[in-house]
Amino acid sequence: MRVISKLFDSDRRRIPKSPKHLDSDESVTLSSSLSDITTGSSSLDSSLSLQTLPSVPSLQKIPSTTVTVSHSVTSSFKLRERSLPVTCLAVNGGYLFAVSGHEVSIYDRDMCAHLDTFNGQDPFSGTVKSVGFSGEKIFTAHQDGKIGVWKLTAKSGYKQLTTLPTLNDRLRRFALPKNYVQVRRHKKRLWIEHADAVTALAVNNGFIYSVSWDKTLKIWRASDLRCKESIKAHDDAVNAVAVSTNGTVYTGSADRRIRVWAKPTGEKRHTLVATLEKHKSAVNALALNDDGSVLFSGSCDRSILVWEREDTSNYMAVRGALRGHDKAILSLFNVSDLLLSGSADRTVRIWRRGPDSSYSCLEVLSGHTKPVKSLAAVREKELDDVVSIVSGSLDGEVKCWKVSVTKPDNSFYTNLVQ
Repeated sequence: MRVISKLFDSDRRRIPKSPKHLDSDESVTLSSSLSDITTGSSSLDSSLSLQTLPSVPSLQKIPSTTVTVSHSVTSSFKLRERSLPVTCLAVNGGYLFAVSGHEVSIYDRDMCAHLDTFNGQDPFSGTVKSVGFSGEKIFTAHQDGKIGVWKLTAKSGYKQLTTLPTLNDRLRRFALPKNYVQVRRHKKRLWIEHADAVTALAVNNGFIYSVSWDKTLKIWRASDLRCKESIKAHDDAVNAVAVSTNGTVYTGSADRRIRVWAKPTGEKRHTLVATLEKHKSAVNALALNDDGSVLFSGSCDRSILVWEREDTSNYMAVRGALRGHDKAILSLFNVSDLLLSGSADRTVRIWRRGPDSSYSCLEVLSGHTKPVKSLAAVREKELDDVVSIVSGSLDGEVKCWKVSVTKPDNSFYTNLVQ
């Protein structure tokens, strides 16, 4: 997998700039393209030298002895013969979507049986970095700056409907000079276009949120596939995005910051609510708990920071750090009351919040031979004490785990937080 070398540069200092906003009436000049891309393994290993935020208190405690945790690997398989890195995992209903290179493979989630593959004929779009779902549509984020839109059809299987921005959206805007932005010295693009790789997608309430190495956040309406907003979100590549149920947007960047965006009542555009600055290196992953009151952020500084909302505002304050991984945090996933973290140290850790708002590392899942890049999980409906976890690694392997967390009476340990 190819990653930006500067994401793992722990010594660079960047001067924050005021965010700029784009809509159909405004434009902004983008900075020049990002630096050359290098292979990730050596860069990931360099995270050992990074700080672990000594100024942020630890939220960890020893797990309760009344809790029993067990796990097993139910399946392990390679997506492709050449063992290309697994760059993305996503679960939608009973299906697992697993990405390696430019191909998206679909598996039966329970049986781990391969069902179909799409985008296999389009290697020129580059690596697929994220997958999202809205209704019957499937959205894929690509290295070439495009977002693919797909749909499962009875005759043709998974069929590509279009790419974002759509041709109609381009035609609506191409004639007006104000709709173009400077992306490098002698090159301009429409503001609805991403100028570099699309790194992550989030879907919420009929809107698609995309972030990119071009430092922007773009918001698309799923119904007509139009780009509604483009925001100059950060001073460096944007690596992660998360959206709460109330529409608050969180973006994490190589500039070490997390920014919070919200749309004021009666307004048409998102505005910057807060900038969260505690990480000492690039922010790689974000995750929200079920009600959006707690934000988790993972970074190359090897720490997971826990941010909690103050009162009923959109502002988040850091509560503490979860430490244990030896290298960079690459992926986070929240399921029920569990937080999963995947790291360049090749392990997956399972964290749980206790009644006193402290956290325990319940289990460490090992077995991958390279960094764990992607995670997905589902709490099983039939078995309340079992969570199904899927992990994907740069070793090209996908592992499916069954994890059981029980008390002596075999009841699921989920009502700790009242």
